Amino acid sequence: MTPLFTLTFGATIFFALALAVVFFFTRTSRAALQRIREITYRGRRFRRSVPVGSNAGRQFMAFIHWARAHLGLAADVDLPERLANAGTKGTLSADIYTTSRILCPLLALVAGSFIPYSRLFWMIALPAAAFIAPNIALTRLIKRRREKIRKSIPDAVDLLVICVDAGLGLDQALLRVGQELGNSHPQITEELLQINREQRAGKPRIQAWADMAKRSELPDIDAFAGMLVQTERFGTPIARALSGFADNIRLKRRQLAEEMAAKTTVKIIFPLVLFIFPSMFLVLLGPAVLSIMRGMSHMGQ
Repeated sequence: MTPLFTLTFGATIFFALALAVVFFFTRTSRAALQRIREITYRGRRFRRSVPVGSNAGRQFMAFIHWARAHLGLAADVDLPERLANAGTKGTLSADIYTTSRILCPLLALVAGSFIPYSRLFWMIALPAAAFIAPNIALTRLIKRRREKIRKSIPDAVDLLVICVDAGLGLDQALLRVGQELGNSHPQITEELLQINREQRAGKPRIQAWADMAKRSELPDIDAFAGMLVQTERFGTPIARALSGFADNIRLKRRQLAEEMAAKTTVKIIFPLVLFIFPSMFLVLLGPAVLSIMRGMSHMGQ
């Protein structure tokens, strides 16, 4: 073993033991820890995904919160909003995210020390990649959820128009649409049911719609929330406004499909030039080239 590997391995073991010792000697009582959670997360209810009666589960969650608090990772104000945009709620997701940004670089550092070639490079590159990997994964989850919400908006608006025309109020129609689309479009269902829960908790209707638009950050959702706010403030018939909005959504969807179809003629040029044309030239000109080469060889003899 090289001295660099021995030093790295010893430092890893030392830091692991130091974290364990500090954790077991600076543990906070259960009541105090629950109070800290309530203050940190602004009174939101702490949701556990591990059994409360499990001693290992309690120690694991306590260790995660201790790491977040002592390493300065609990002050990220943008993380709860990004996790909400990704469709996750509660503090466990934030704990997993921040814990992965702590443990993954350490594991990558140990893994890089076992690579025999360019060991110093891998010991620097792997921890850096492991540190930014959770952020990249979270960004991809947010984009995927927004795309699913965007695709589910026309179906939700059409069903909302049907419910309003049938005589339901706007709040009851939103709740009904959220219940009906639970299997096909769970993302838009979660947003609509979140609006209903916020209104039942006492939040004003306009504020609940604005918060939905802020969470999704989609132009169609912004337009939908703006339309609902205008009908609420100016007394516009909701059925007529929803019908007009549904027509606009269908028109945008049709135009988007036509745009994507028009782009295919340009995108297909690259596979034609790189893959199809060389094969065609080989099949068409190959026999002729072979015949010419055979004829020239006979002429040379």
